[in-house]
Amino acid sequence: MTTPKRWPRRLSNVIGFDDAPHVRGSAGRVGLIGCVCSGPRLDIVLRDTIEKDGTDATDVMAELSRHEDLSHVRGVLLQGITFGGFNVIDIHRLSKTLDLPVLVVTRKKPRLELVFKAVKAVEGWQEKQALMEAAGEPEACGPVFVQRAGLSHAEAERMLEATTAHGIIPEPLRLAHLIAGGTTTGKSRGRT
Repeated sequence: MTTPKRWPRRLSNVIGFDDAPHVRGSAGRVGLIGCVCSGPRLDIVLRDTIEKDGTDATDVMAELSRHEDLSHVRGVLLQGITFGGFNVIDIHRLSKTLDLPVLVVTRKKPRLELVFKAVKAVEGWQEKQALMEAAGEPEACGPVFVQRAGLSHAEAERMLEATTAHGIIPEPLRLAHLIAGGTTTGKSRGRT
């Protein structure tokens, strides 16, 4: 995995994305929340929508991350690689587009064989599965599992350490999860 030309050494200013709760099997748009944090402190909340099981999530995240108020952002954290059902993020394209490292974080190692079986029910599944495969096998990084683009394993560990205040999930992802749930269903569940 390559490192961006201008590697940002300050790993604590990051944006974390999570999708809003949605009904399985439904169609339409799904909320997407981005939380910008400096270390554990919340600075900015962004919101947009993506197509359920669509192909627009990578572009929507790139557009949100390029906002003029976000010039201090030095990395992107994702709560998994699929959003809004099977709207799969192209982590390598997102990293290259933004010239920033992208780190996918999950509590448990995904069982890819089951994910690949499920994605076959979605239109365009071959491209979606190819993006998931291109992201690489999830690897242990401290107490979580990660996939990464534009940063080394050691740099991923530093980013997680710099952004995690409570538990094992980085604060930008924890907050995006809470906000997405609260604004969609009227209440938040604390576990990401």
